[in-house]
Amino acid sequence: MKLGLCQLPVTASLEQNFKAMDSMVSDAAAKGCELVCLPEMWACPYDNAEFPKYAEPQGGPTWQVLRRAAMEQHIWLVGGSVPEREGDRLYNTSYVFSPEGEQVAKHRKTHLFDIDVPGGVRFMESDVFTPGESYTLFDTPFGKIGVVICFDIRFAELFRILSLEGAKLILVPGAFNMTTGPAHWELSLRMRAVDNQCFTAGCAPARDSEASYTSWGHTMVCDPWGTVLDTLDEKPGLLVQDLDMAYADRIRDQIPILKNRRTDLYQLNYHK
Repeated sequence: MKLGLCQLPVTASLEQNFKAMDSMVSDAAAKGCELVCLPEMWACPYDNAEFPKYAEPQGGPTWQVLRRAAMEQHIWLVGGSVPEREGDRLYNTSYVFSPEGEQVAKHRKTHLFDIDVPGGVRFMESDVFTPGESYTLFDTPFGKIGVVICFDIRFAELFRILSLEGAKLILVPGAFNMTTGPAHWELSLRMRAVDNQCFTAGCAPARDSEASYTSWGHTMVCDPWGTVLDTLDEKPGLLVQDLDMAYADRIRDQIPILKNRRTDLYQLNYHK
C-alpha cells in the first residue's frame, strides 16, 4: 500500500488552503498513493480565537471539498482535522472518506491539548473544544487503520485498543509545536509503533514562524520495529512511502507482545 502524507502550508484564507490541499492530494494520487492523510487543522490557523470562525457542521463546505478530492482522485482520504460545529459545541474532527466519497469514519480528538510549559508554550484547547467520546478504526482493502489526533498520541491506552482491534497502521494528524516537537514528536511516533507493533504516521502542517502557533513540521512514518522510514523537514512537502502491512504480523510473531499481555495483573486497581 502506498501512503501519502501532505505537509501543507496553512494560511488565514480558506480558499488558499483548499487550493494547496487539492494540489498536493492530486500530486499524491499521481504518484500512486492509495491512502492520503492531511495535517491537523490544515484549513485554518491553529488558534483558539480562530476555531469558532472556521467551524462548520458535518456536510459543510470543507467536508464537501474533502469528499470531492477523495472521489476525483479515487483515493482513501483522511482529512487531517478541522473545527466541527454541532449545535453549541465545537470538536477537533477528522473525517475519513473512501474513493467513492463515502464518509467511512469520523474521529473527534479525545484528549484535548491542555498544556502549560514554563518558558515554552501554554495552550488550552478545552477553552474552545469538547472532547470526543470514542476511538476510531476503519476497514480498507489494505487492512484496518486507526486515526487519532495529535495529543491523543500521548495516551498509550488509546493506541493499545486500536492495535488489539486489528490496526496495522495508525495515522496521527498532529501539530506539535517548537517546544514539544523537538522533544517528543519522533519519540512518540516510534514509541507507539514499538509498543503496538504497527506502522505509525504523523502528518503535520508546514512551519510558519509568523503564525501565533508555530508547527514543528517533520511529518514522519515509522514501521512496527520502530524504524523511521522517512521524514520531512519543516517546509511544505509530500511524503510518499510504500508500506508492507503484513510486516506488522511478522513483527508480532517474532516478539509476541500482544499475545503475552498479563491482563490478570493489569486489571487490578487499574483506574487509580
